[in-house]
Amino acid sequence: MEISHIEHIGIAVKSLDEAIPYYENVLGLKCYAVEEVKDQRVKTAFFKVGQTKIELLETTDPEGPIGKFIEKRGEGIHHLAYAVKNIEGAISEMESKGVQMIDKAPRKGAEGLHIAFLHPKSSGSVLTEICEDKNK
Repeated sequence: MEISHIEHIGIAVKSLDEAIPYYENVLGLKCYAVEEVKDQRVKTAFFKVGQTKIELLETTDPEGPIGKFIEKRGEGIHHLAYAVKNIEGAISEMESKGVQMIDKAPRKGAEGLHIAFLHPKSSGSVLTEICEDKNK
């Protein structure tokens, strides 16, 4: 698996409207996109820091993954995402190394990326996402 960079850091928040001003007014970052990913029951906001993005995640359903995460753990870092080439090959490689995958095949994520998650039990207790931008 070839990782080119940290694609983004996902941070669970209760409210994008309340969280975005901190990133813009305190840190001086610019929110360049807000998007709803209906099948993941989440609304996202993106900020760029160099080559890496910060992805804020607000649940659109308390029973969705982000809603459950916030209920259990509160707001905070949810996942770390790595950019890879050939996500299908990366999934196969991870499985061949005994990594438990949440996603056995890539699915559509925010910003049109193809994504797959590794189970935290196989990744040092860190929810890990691999992403491929098929448009590059």
